Amino acid sequence: MSSVHENQLPRRVQVLIAGGGPVGLAAAMELGRRGVDCVVVEPRPAVSRARPRCKTLNVRTMEHLRRWGLADRLRALAPLPTSWSQDIVFCTSLTGWELSRFTGVLGLAPEGDRFPELGQQAPQYVLEEILREAVDELDACRLVLGSRVVAVEQDDDAVSVTVEDRFGCRSTVTADYVIGCDGPRSTVREQIGSRYVGGAALRPNFGMVFESTELMDHVRHGPAVQYWIVNPSAPALVGPLDRSGTWWAIAFGVDRETGEREARRIIDGVAGRPVRAEVLSTDPWTAQMRIVDRMREGRVFLAGDAAHLNPPFGGHGLNTGIGDAVDLGWKLAAVLGGWGGANALDSYESERRPVQEQVIHEATANMRVLSTELLADNLDADDRAGAGARQAAGARIQETKRAEFHSLDLVLGLRIDASPIVPPNRDGNGDESGDESEGEDGQERTARTGTRLPHVFLADGRSLYDLLGAGLTLLVLERGTSERAIEEAARARGVPLSVVDLSEAARHPQYAEQLGARLLLIRPDQVVGWLGDEPPEHALALLDTLRGCPQPG
Repeated sequence: MSSVHENQLPRRVQVLIAGGGPVGLAAAMELGRRGVDCVVVEPRPAVSRARPRCKTLNVRTMEHLRRWGLADRLRALAPLPTSWSQDIVFCTSLTGWELSRFTGVLGLAPEGDRFPELGQQAPQYVLEEILREAVDELDACRLVLGSRVVAVEQDDDAVSVTVEDRFGCRSTVTADYVIGCDGPRSTVREQIGSRYVGGAALRPNFGMVFESTELMDHVRHGPAVQYWIVNPSAPALVGPLDRSGTWWAIAFGVDRETGEREARRIIDGVAGRPVRAEVLSTDPWTAQMRIVDRMREGRVFLAGDAAHLNPPFGGHGLNTGIGDAVDLGWKLAAVLGGWGGANALDSYESERRPVQEQVIHEATANMRVLSTELLADNLDADDRAGAGARQAAGARIQETKRAEFHSLDLVLGLRIDASPIVPPNRDGNGDESGDESEGEDGQERTARTGTRLPHVFLADGRSLYDLLGAGLTLLVLERGTSERAIEEAARARGVPLSVVDLSEAARHPQYAEQLGARLLLIRPDQVVGWLGDEPPEHALALLDTLRGCPQPG
């Protein structure tokens, strides 16, 4: 794929996206698949493989990739298939004692109907390369590589964006809207006067990628997606990037200078014995817990790391940014398509900020117990004292770390409590209710407004999600004449509506129980917008709320 040069920049575009990392590319996918003309401006001509960063694509992100037709494409290129391992191991070293183990982690194991896609371990560059290719295939999108956004000015009608190429030449693009996906040092954030609030951890960490073709042969604990190393010489987190000897590692409490000087010693400490290894890249970092004071100024929005930063423990950062892109993408497309109103854009921050704040809170809690906090005497002793120390350590690990690796309630448990485009939360009978129907695993079993549509596989094996349209979708569990009021309201307001007849499927009790009502209106992001056994008395008013155009009075 070749980059687009500045002399090919359009003078005007509907949406300009600053930053072509995974979040910016996800926004382009959401917009471009809906025919919205957009440009992605990204400084890096090529995706770097030196620093893999995010390695966990959670179930929700994989659901979006499925919707874009990319889930299988990504799995085919992921170096570690889900079948390779679904375990996380805590040990004194890769050749030492095992302290504890978690299985079925990070959504890598199926849970019945709960989701159509497993999570996937994959280096960030694999996702980014696939998204670049997919965006480049969309007629509505163009990638401008080797350039960056340097200035943003707006008025009531448009945004003027100054783009600079690698030679310092500048050109101007006029856009209807701008999305700043340009990371922690965001120019767009600075230009609109938004700022981070929050703090940073005091302890440094030293990340690195290294190659050691012999290391896996010495691993005593079998395949795992992560190994937490608990020993005083190299408290660390390590895992394979592939099955041919490339590894990533995070040495806790190690600053840049020490890490650069002692990288080989750290690798030997992780291994528990001297091993042949070559350091390929290093990445010192300090955990951040920050969120912007506002994610929007007029026609300019912030998403991903430009809007929020959290510690990486639990693997939520990139996935939260993908969620931002999906939320904002369909809403901008609705507005530019003529059927969405101003409240749709106003809802972006009110719906996403609670999610971002919860992720920051959970990731910060996960960071409270790392390998450094698990150190204890005698963990490597081959005697009664050692056995007791390892048993105590294992109990503490199970108590303090389970939520980090079994976090599907956080990943799938979106609940929009306050939004201008979501009616008050109601149960399937149309009554306001604060009760939730949950199974033994804590999964919410019946649909509710403002939550992700409960997933089911149909009798023919298809995923319910595969039947949903690009606009609103009306699920009908029992055919009749009353649902026509919603269809007529959608036509009157120009809202794209797909109608899915589930009357055959609804004969199976599990479907009726999980979906919870005869009629359900589903948003483009698979969130329940409304449900009931009969259409609302004022169907036009309901459609106006869902599309962000409430009627006066």
